[in-house]
Amino acid sequence: MTVTTMRNKRLIGIVLAITAILLVPLIAMQFTDEVDWTLFDFVVAGVLLAGTGLAYELGARMTGNSVYRAAVGVAVVTALILFWLNLAVGLIGSEDNPVNTMYFAVPLVGFFGALIARFRPNGMARALFATALAQALVPVIAMIIKKPAVNSTEALMGVVGVLILNTYFVALFGLSAVLFRRASATHPT
Repeated sequence: MTVTTMRNKRLIGIVLAITAILLVPLIAMQFTDEVDWTLFDFVVAGVLLAGTGLAYELGARMTGNSVYRAAVGVAVVTALILFWLNLAVGLIGSEDNPVNTMYFAVPLVGFFGALIARFRPNGMARALFATALAQALVPVIAMIIKKPAVNSTEALMGVVGVLILNTYFVALFGLSAVLFRRASATHPT
């Protein structure tokens, strides 16, 4: 099988996966009022999914190194989940809380870092460590900007919940960085 054929099959797979994912809310809307997507919701979800699929495909084309590909996969899926979750419900408070806009800058740190590193594994590791750091700083900056009132157990649990959720994203971006570092040790291209 030629490289072009494999790439075409992966692109077809991406399109089929996006279609399958978007069919879930479309079908759910036929059976429940709990799922109420607009055309705009489908367009945004489609763009996010297509962007993620294409970003992975471009990253996978950089090398035949499976560790590098895994690192790309972890990074782009983490960015997708971060965007989607932030758009849907917000990570701090609700999706209407303006401090949530800082989360949109986090994947941009990785993107621009990747461009600066010219997608080389060592530079990608540094870019993803920087992305993890940016993720960790968002709730700290948010707490400085909008000092949360922790005058109740519920409010305190909200702050703790935000920190735990952010730790999850920091860990995933960090995992991607570690995988890129490992890829650089096996194939330092």
